Amino acid sequence: MEVIESKQIKKSFPVLNMSCASCASSVESMAQTVDGIIDASVNFATATVTVNFAEGQDDPTRLQQALQEIGFDILIAEEEKQQEVLEEIHEKKYAELKRKTIGAIVLSLPVVIIGMFFMHMPYANEIMLVFSTPVVLWFGKDFFVNAWKQLQHKKANMDTLVALSTGIAYVFSLFNMVAMDFLTRRGVEAHVYFEAAAVIIAFILLGRLLEEKAKGNTSSAIKKLMGLQPKTVLVILPNGEEQLIPIEQLAVGDTVLVKPGEKIAVDGRVDGGGSYVDESMLSGEPIPVEKKQGDRVYAGTINQKGSFQFKADKVGKDTMLAQIIRMVQDAQGSKAPVQKLVDKIAAVFVPVVIGIAVITAILWGLLGGDNAWVMGLISAVTVLVIACPCALGLATPTAIMVGVGKAAESGILIKDAESLQLSKNITAVVLDKTGTITEGKPKVVSEYWKEGSAAVKQVLFSIERKSEHPLADAVVNHLEGYTSIPLASFESITGKGVEAVLDGQKYLVGNSALLATYAIAIPKEVSALANTWAAQAQTVIWFASDQAVLGIMAIADKVKDTSRKAIKELQQKGISVYMLTGDNHSTASAIAAQTGITDYRAEVLPHQKADFVKELQAQGHVVAMVGDGINDSSALATADVSIAMGKGSDIAMDVAKMTIISSDLLKIPQAIKISKQTVATIKQNLFWAFIYNLIGIPLAAGLLYPVNGFLLNPMIAGAAMALSSVSVVSNSLRLKLKK
Repeated sequence: MEVIESKQIKKSFPVLNMSCASCASSVESMAQTVDGIIDASVNFATATVTVNFAEGQDDPTRLQQALQEIGFDILIAEEEKQQEVLEEIHEKKYAELKRKTIGAIVLSLPVVIIGMFFMHMPYANEIMLVFSTPVVLWFGKDFFVNAWKQLQHKKANMDTLVALSTGIAYVFSLFNMVAMDFLTRRGVEAHVYFEAAAVIIAFILLGRLLEEKAKGNTSSAIKKLMGLQPKTVLVILPNGEEQLIPIEQLAVGDTVLVKPGEKIAVDGRVDGGGSYVDESMLSGEPIPVEKKQGDRVYAGTINQKGSFQFKADKVGKDTMLAQIIRMVQDAQGSKAPVQKLVDKIAAVFVPVVIGIAVITAILWGLLGGDNAWVMGLISAVTVLVIACPCALGLATPTAIMVGVGKAAESGILIKDAESLQLSKNITAVVLDKTGTITEGKPKVVSEYWKEGSAAVKQVLFSIERKSEHPLADAVVNHLEGYTSIPLASFESITGKGVEAVLDGQKYLVGNSALLATYAIAIPKEVSALANTWAAQAQTVIWFASDQAVLGIMAIADKVKDTSRKAIKELQQKGISVYMLTGDNHSTASAIAAQTGITDYRAEVLPHQKADFVKELQAQGHVVAMVGDGINDSSALATADVSIAMGKGSDIAMDVAKMTIISSDLLKIPQAIKISKQTVATIKQNLFWAFIYNLIGIPLAAGLLYPVNGFLLNPMIAGAAMALSSVSVVSNSLRLKLKK
């Protein structure tokens, strides 16, 4: 049946109980069989399923029932509460996994010590059985449950191999312990392998715990974005009374009162009063924007010193803030599932190993001599033990842990393995301007005084101290140390500046238009200096008496000392560098010229930043987005590698997979270098993890037995397995020593 695209209803749901990439394919294939679902896509990295329902059939309960039949589930909750419920589920899962991991490690230690050093002590086997049984049958039961689910769908994954190797090692050890005479009468020494079974489960549980902890960080960004909207709002009723109501009850057309320092609850237009509003979450620019009658205001932005009323025209899901939240969620959910190299290899490796073990047992049974089937079973167990995925499981996480630790020592915090691996492939870096290339705080960068006496500067300090204009703070900070003098009068002149009277003398602080109003002559040399500063995208503040200019100051957001060098270094590596900013074209042009950036965009809105990143990706670029503000969050979530400045907003740092603590752009080339070293180490580790299998599996199967009678002892196989793990860990630690 042909379904028109516009008639489809697209919805996303969190998926519960997925433990591996093959689980994602099971969920996806099952979802696509449900009536009313046109298409379904599962993202294992974000544990979500995105479903296209046919029109009028968007009831998710049938999907939920279908997934529950194969051991999975979806979370159906109101959008407002979904994040809260998910966090609660994650916290419970993490706490349970932590308990299991600690329990498995504690109980495995005595088994390893006895199995390696005291195996001939009295009751050694019985003690090992007592300690290993809870590890295998209780702490490790999920491996067996998941392996059974995979088997039901004719699939195999790492859980299958863990369940088979630990299960057979445990059952075979139990048989050898109970029926020891059965083997010894046939000339075969009865070994037990309880320590192998227990240690494998403890190791794999530890890896899962680390993975679960990393996954838990992904939801905090959305939670903080949602926290930008206040829970209650003060509305003015038709009779003029004020009433505090929950945000959910606010309707389009309601009049809202905003007091100094409060967050704006929804989008609307100013209906009375005026103020300056901090809109840095949208524009990234640090200077608050003046709001007067008829101007637009947006949810999540922060009112500064004045009070005003506005009429709500967009509420709930329609606000700009809600759109940013949705963009972040979509970008996080639209990425392809993380197809790690280990998962790809395991998909082939697991069935092959199981096949070899089965073939080994059958061939021994058919072609062997006396006790052929017993020898075949021992050989099959040896194959499974030597092929155990311990080293394979450690290959990536140990290298990642060392790489992440090394980066952290250099002031680079990396949240996930994917970003660390991808960084080496970066071909384009997109930089936000304010707070990323620049300091992010307006400062006085130049000044000129006709008469720079302390008394004159004290007058300017006193006037700017009383001013509500955002740039006044930069002047006050610059003149730190002066004391304020009481003013006889103070008047703000909209769009021009302020007029004040002190000791009978009138003073003016503002732009050149203010001086023109009072017909104050501006000397040519001062005018030329002001024009030079303006051409460099600096804002000029004029200070004058009612007769003459007393001084001028240039205020700008200064370029960081290391930005030019970092940009040049990236360009030398063949990486394209772009700048995006919400600031005006002249400022953007001046900053680009100062830093050597040839491609930039000005007056860019948050969604346009994300769109630009998508454009570069469509051209085949691996894109790194670097930003520090809430306005960068959707672009950060869209990019292949997302990097936040440590002195920026919490939300940017939560969305980004990397954070540069010092906000120094020179750390980006350094992160790329660490990425290359780490990926090289991962490849080496995978080589070490497999070289033992390539050599050991044929020996374990008895390949040399017909030639020279050599048969690999399962104990030696266990030692080889341990040695491969030691090789992998040792190689990862070498990464620390690299420059």
